[in-house]
Amino acid sequence: MGLRTECAVDAQSVGGPEVAFPSGEDRPALGLGTFGLGEDDSRRAAEVRALRLALDIGYRVFDTAEMYGDGGAEAVLGAALADALRGGLPREQVFVVSKVLPHHASEDGVIATCERSLRALRLDHIDLYLLHWRGGVALQETVRGFEALQRRGWIRLWGVSNFDVADLAELSAVPGGKACAANQVYFSLTQRGVERELLPRQRAQQMPLMAYSPLDQGELVDHPALREVAARHQATPAQVALAWVLRHPGVMAIPKAGNAVHLRHNWTAQQLVLGDEDLALLERRFPLPRGPVPLAMR
Repeated sequence: MGLRTECAVDAQSVGGPEVAFPSGEDRPALGLGTFGLGEDDSRRAAEVRALRLALDIGYRVFDTAEMYGDGGAEAVLGAALADALRGGLPREQVFVVSKVLPHHASEDGVIATCERSLRALRLDHIDLYLLHWRGGVALQETVRGFEALQRRGWIRLWGVSNFDVADLAELSAVPGGKACAANQVYFSLTQRGVERELLPRQRAQQMPLMAYSPLDQGELVDHPALREVAARHQATPAQVALAWVLRHPGVMAIPKAGNAVHLRHNWTAQQLVLGDEDLALLERRFPLPRGPVPLAMR
């Protein structure tokens, strides 16, 4: 039976895979990114409504960053969350991820930045706080800042983004570095380099790999190479691309979606099970790199 992709689908009835964090907690493997939100005040009300709809659909993992809209995305998400929490949604059901820029990643800098993010998000804590990418601040100093935030109760878990194997090895060697709870990287059908070494390493450490741009920032939403598989399942190419990412154990996908149709389509992609024939076709069209490649960033 094919997927139902119409907007009226009862998306709340759709269950999906989960990922396990080193803390022992399980969280949904499908979340929602907020890159591009909060950049235009004229769109703010519509963006808040879209995130509020996402919460009604069933999304519980939200990824944002101080960089997105200079804090505007955090503010949009905060408004949607505040409304949902007032309506009775338990705070512990929501998993909020935000990120600190590398030039704010000193011990004092992460504290000041996190405080601003908490005000924008209207929350008393962030569930997972990430270093957005490596910069000039020593990792040991950033880790000390994260640990201070945990002592204050402002964050529960901390992690990194855009770290390759060597970066993670360096991080694990600094005091407290082994407490890293996640690594967020670019992972999609067209960017498969992480499958060679990074993803197996993170699985061995029970460290989820958060896949940003799983739809290549929209480039896969109607990719001709995906149409054959999509037609077989009465799905869309975007759903096929997202289902392919979600089938990897230990991977959390955080696509962005800005309207009701895309939010529901992405949500129901969790139902799509790709068969051997589908996977073989995708392997031919999007082959794994033959050797190591630099970590993709976007």
